[in-house]
Amino acid sequence: MKKTVSLLLSLLMVMSCVFALAACGGKKTEGDSGTTAPSEETTVDTSADAKKLIVGFDAEFPPYGFVAEDGSYDGFDLAMAKELCSRLGWEFEAVAIDWNSKDAELASGNINCIWNGFTYTGREDQYTWSEPYVENKIVLVVKADSGITSLADLAGKSVMAQAGSSAVDAINDKEGFKDTLKEVVELPDYNTGFMDLDSGSVDAVAADIGVATFNINAKDGEYVILEEPLSTEQYAVGFLLGHNALRDAVNAELLKMAEDGTMKTIAENYVDDGLVLESLCLLNK
Repeated sequence: MKKTVSLLLSLLMVMSCVFALAACGGKKTEGDSGTTAPSEETTVDTSADAKKLIVGFDAEFPPYGFVAEDGSYDGFDLAMAKELCSRLGWEFEAVAIDWNSKDAELASGNINCIWNGFTYTGREDQYTWSEPYVENKIVLVVKADSGITSLADLAGKSVMAQAGSSAVDAINDKEGFKDTLKEVVELPDYNTGFMDLDSGSVDAVAADIGVATFNINAKDGEYVILEEPLSTEQYAVGFLLGHNALRDAVNAELLKMAEDGTMKTIAENYVDDGLVLESLCLLNK
């Protein structure tokens, strides 16, 4: 009798555990790996409350971001971001990134904005943006003694552009241009690109006007910019889609910096590095 009762009790305990596990497990939907999906509440943008701006930038993209002689990070965009954080009482951090991995860095939260000559034009729906603050051109740089004076002269030639950059987009979008070239060489940074131009590995470098001007100034007449640009565009500060609160806080202060003269004062420090004051479109509003 005791043995029978014991067996019945054991059976009841096993059944209770099965029902309990079933109740806790809930209904498993297609593609569910057992991880609870985030609710709408977890996607609300509260990043502005953190009072910290983590700026992703390319450390080889003067005059907007570069490594100074003392090893520190410098550049017009970083100086603007640092001043903005000071005015808001926020913490500022600059994070040098591989430009081709900028989306992954932003999505992972390693950075919470991209502020470094970041092209707004053509990417309007891919990020949450500040007001555009720079009018930019994508131009072609060649050696002064190359004999190349026009886009047509680049037929059968090699052109370098930074991987993942708007210069690559400009080459692709310029009607019929890419088809005339021998090749487009995509490299991770412009330092390597201009070394290849020096060595003759490429015949031209497609770059933003600021980068082009910086390298021309550094080489004292060895390079020239072709008169016809590949494209024109605007720069803005980019945030992850939906991060409106952080964008709004940054954008409001950015506009104040343009209005009270702070933007121009900072910009004047980077003219020798290739910044064109007339390109600052926010100053003309």
